[in-house]
Amino acid sequence: MAIGDDDLENRMSAKHHHRGIGSKGGDRTGFGPPPLVYSDLGGDASPQWTSWLVPMFVVANVAVFVVTMFVNNCPAHSHGPNRRCVATFLGRLSFEPLRGNPLFGPSSRTLEKLGSLEWDRVVEKHEGWRLLTCIWLHAGVIHLAANMLSLVFIGIRLEQQFGFVRIGVIYLLSGIGGSILSSLFVRNSISVGASGALFGLLGSMLSELLTNWTIYSNKIAALLTLLFVIAINLAIGILPHVDNFAHVGGFLTGFLLGFVLLARPQFKWLARENMPQGRRLTSKYKPYQYLLWLLSLALLVLGFVMALVLLFKGEDGNDHCRWCRYLRCIPTSRWSCDDV
Repeated sequence: MAIGDDDLENRMSAKHHHRGIGSKGGDRTGFGPPPLVYSDLGGDASPQWTSWLVPMFVVANVAVFVVTMFVNNCPAHSHGPNRRCVATFLGRLSFEPLRGNPLFGPSSRTLEKLGSLEWDRVVEKHEGWRLLTCIWLHAGVIHLAANMLSLVFIGIRLEQQFGFVRIGVIYLLSGIGGSILSSLFVRNSISVGASGALFGLLGSMLSELLTNWTIYSNKIAALLTLLFVIAINLAIGILPHVDNFAHVGGFLTGFLLGFVLLARPQFKWLARENMPQGRRLTSKYKPYQYLLWLLSLALLVLGFVMALVLLFKGEDGNDHCRWCRYLRCIPTSRWSCDDV
């Protein structure tokens, strides 16, 4: 009698211990969803990689921020009682007055000079490179710290499980995808930050769970927790001056890339050496994984091509989607969205 996937999973679960994805001891510390639990197949199901790319991304972002503050040079252009720099003991690296930048960072002029995302520069002046450079810039220390903490807690675990190549591709393409969607809908302000790339990592976590659904035992709890985390973060994006279009664009890009890059082999393929010759699988992945791979890749390519064509034709996304403006800001009695 052929061995079914469920039977094999149950046997493996009874025979071997369990451990959490991303930590060899099943560690549940840190932010984000709890680790998924899978059946250990002699260590082959989830090889542990050494995480070095994500820490390098953190170092690079911090270094770029220091360079940004050096170029900003607040003391050189801030004079008068209402233009006093913050933390003047830092000298050239001191922050702009809080009235101009409450996040303890540089001026918008400096961010524009160094590569922030701005519609007219990308489209009218053909500076498409800003779609990439903006994800390395941050508006202030608070902005930088929040993003880097999220990157450490989300990215290191993913890199340990899937390696630096796949996670690096997801991070960079999600950041660019967020920049493209932001440029399509936001024309009257600049945008900086790695949030789109971070939402891409969250999106890839969701699609990784869905495409590898059959190999996990605590999948319902992990799914609900992950959806809650994503919903909370997207809800924060409706506050004024938060670029939620970059969040949504990054999330959708990462979600599709997760199906393409993060599928895991089915159990019987991993255990093929212990199975009789006539019962070994010839397919590494399940049919639905191949289907999701093809569909996601097609949607990803089509979405990028269409969005870039619309962007460089000068199309305004708000003309094609009247309600989409509420994804970025919802007016209330406490604030207005007229200037957003």
